[in-house]
Amino acid sequence: MRISFPAVFLILCCSHPQVMAQAPGAGIDIQHYGFSLALNDADNMIKGTAEVTVRFLKDAASFSLDLVKKNKVGTGMLVSSVREEGKDLRFRQDSEKLTTWLPPSAPAKKSSLHTYTIRYEGIPADGLVIGKNKFGHRGFFGDNWPNRAHNWLPCIDHPADKAAVDFMITTPDHYQVVANGRKEKETPLPQQLKLTHWKESVPLSTKVMVIGVADFSIDHPGDVGDIPDYSYVFAENKVQGFQSYAVATEILPFYIRKIGPYPFEKLANVQSKTRFGGLENASAIFYFENSVGSPGIESLMAHEIAHQWFGDDVTETDWQHLWLSEGFATYMTHSYLENKYGTDTLKKGMMKDRMTLINFERQRKTPVVDSVTNGDYMQLLNPNSYEKGGWVLHMLRRKLGDTLFWKGMADYFASYHNRNASTSDFEHTMEKAGGQPLDTFFRQWLYTPGHPHLGVEWKYDPDKKEIVIDFTQTAPRLFEFPLEYVIDGEPHTVNIKNAWTRVQLPLPAKPEKLTLDPDVSLLADFTVTGPE
Repeated sequence: MRISFPAVFLILCCSHPQVMAQAPGAGIDIQHYGFSLALNDADNMIKGTAEVTVRFLKDAASFSLDLVKKNKVGTGMLVSSVREEGKDLRFRQDSEKLTTWLPPSAPAKKSSLHTYTIRYEGIPADGLVIGKNKFGHRGFFGDNWPNRAHNWLPCIDHPADKAAVDFMITTPDHYQVVANGRKEKETPLPQQLKLTHWKESVPLSTKVMVIGVADFSIDHPGDVGDIPDYSYVFAENKVQGFQSYAVATEILPFYIRKIGPYPFEKLANVQSKTRFGGLENASAIFYFENSVGSPGIESLMAHEIAHQWFGDDVTETDWQHLWLSEGFATYMTHSYLENKYGTDTLKKGMMKDRMTLINFERQRKTPVVDSVTNGDYMQLLNPNSYEKGGWVLHMLRRKLGDTLFWKGMADYFASYHNRNASTSDFEHTMEKAGGQPLDTFFRQWLYTPGHPHLGVEWKYDPDKKEIVIDFTQTAPRLFEFPLEYVIDGEPHTVNIKNAWTRVQLPLPAKPEKLTLDPDVSLLADFTVTGPE
């Protein structure tokens, strides 16, 4: 996902796989959703039928799904029935939950599978954006991140519960429909309607489930291996849109080489009404309306496409581990641009991100893995999750070296393919790949707020013919890190861990220049003083 913040916060979602829910205390694990939705041009009312296949993790007499109830202003969903095998079940809606009671004679047993059919209708309060695009044409765009799916879909609206999904969408026949997965069928219906069926067999969290319905123009710029790439743009943007979005065929091969096979059936890049700059819906990425022709379109697409591996396929276990999605997409974007345009592009990108993070931390000091934020997960869309998360990967790459770093990244994807992972899961994978303990590294960069502030004072002693450099940490917490520096073209490294470190080096003459962190390898800010 890419979003914009004001000022310094600029930051450039049949056979059913069994996926264990990992949310603490979860009583059910959704195996499959089948959403049948009817949309129309007369109003914003949607009519839905959800077939939800549930695996019970414990004996239960009832279960609950997330669903926003119709409110006093008329938005929200009203459930008319919940059934199993054609039999009505007792249910209750409150503002955020749909609770269903099972027959007293037939409670659910641990590990049993049940499929429930829920009929409902209403006007989405959020999550499904219905309205006119910038050209005045009506459309329907899912926009679920972080937990807005339950405004229009009965579900478990948490990243830990992943499930396969089918969307069966009935619309006026002038619309084109895109969704997760592979298009199974498009069927004409009476009264100038049509039914479009999309099927996603890869388990997804609800944050990246999606439909897009609009008068799209569609292009197929090519295949990458056996993965078809499509572009869906508003008809008025057809020429420029197809040109802008075609860069996806260059981005995909790089990530496949570095990380592993593309995890979904297709890639669709979609011009949309998302509130974000881009939203990484699995296999159907949504971009903001003015993305077409924008100067940053390549980096934006590189970011969202990276999410297909990190965030969509390998999904964080809970919200505080969001950096495993956003930080990864941020750094993968830098790596793609480095590969295409050269090392200087990486250095410039990391310097820009470092300054963004330093400015952010002047106003707010929280760790990257932020377990305090609860409920309003939009707060986590900040430079900690993006820029600092990316910097953690950059420093880890410098620490392990390119070969072991990229091996670890590929191992992490392979180990947690179609699953959820936490920061500790990633740490253990990288320790194994790198052959060294990383607990200090992860603790100080991910679980500790702030970054190193380093005062550097140097002088030259002509009598002893040596340079004396004092390194002083001035941040409230001490960090441990290697610092590279260059004296008149000669590289050196000092390991910093104490509040004060002195280095004395023999030199035949006073140096002209001392350069810190020449390869942009350290997340820190420096104050340097020396002889005039």
